[in-house]
Amino acid sequence: MSDQTDWQVRRQRIRDAVRELYGSQQASSTRTERAVTSDLSIDEGLILHSIGWEPVELVCGAGVYSVPQGSWQWAIGEIQAASFAATNALEKAAGRLEQECGQVGGAGVIGVQVGVSVERHAVNAVLVGTAVVPRSGSRSKGAPFVSDLSARDFALLENAGWEVCGLAYGTSFVHVPRRSAGTTMKQASQNVELTYFTEAMYSARESAMERMQSSAISQAATGVVAVQVSEGPMEFASHAIGFTAWGTAVRVTPGGHRYLKPQVAVSLNDPASLFEAASLRG
Repeated sequence: MSDQTDWQVRRQRIRDAVRELYGSQQASSTRTERAVTSDLSIDEGLILHSIGWEPVELVCGAGVYSVPQGSWQWAIGEIQAASFAATNALEKAAGRLEQECGQVGGAGVIGVQVGVSVERHAVNAVLVGTAVVPRSGSRSKGAPFVSDLSARDFALLENAGWEVCGLAYGTSFVHVPRRSAGTTMKQASQNVELTYFTEAMYSARESAMERMQSSAISQAATGVVAVQVSEGPMEFASHAIGFTAWGTAVRVTPGGHRYLKPQVAVSLNDPASLFEAASLRG
């Protein structure tokens, strides 16, 4: 065999080896998990890892419901159409978040950021969070849970023997009764309570909180934690008051509550001291 033929054979063997190596690497890469995308901070990711959970993917759910024309006109009582639209927008967003979590193989979503935008003719709800899964696969199969708890709070809840049921929410929009011209003129020159606005706020709050509690009960939860609220008059309709509340519905596991011993952590970071450079002079 000539030197040229020998060189061609060796070159072909090298090519075959490279193809085999590249093919094995490509096959192994398909077997490994894909890169993780998460909005958790570094310490939250480590805390999650310490209790046997791992982030999977950043997931999102959105829902938009229309508000019929004329719903914000002056009236008395609750604005049923707006309350219905906001509730259904949140329900659709949470359902799509669960669906997307299931598609990436997650058992639930934590750190959910809830955004609700109320417009004149529509209510927009957007939920964004990190899908997570237990490494051991010990959690029972079922619909993924949705929670606005941080990774730190989720870890505390798991260690204490509690579990997340899902996101509970309630919303209500109420008309502020029209004031007479005489009452308006009198209140314009005095420091007095605007009782119509106060009563409307309490009415919206009671309805929204009751609906959030009903949402938690429907999930077989025993309580709601990390509750956040959004309230106030509408920018486009100052005579309408809105109140939206949401939180994480939880319940104790069959193993019962476990008491945690608190650990004291002393920070070694010295607070920055502000001083005038001239004060260093003797």
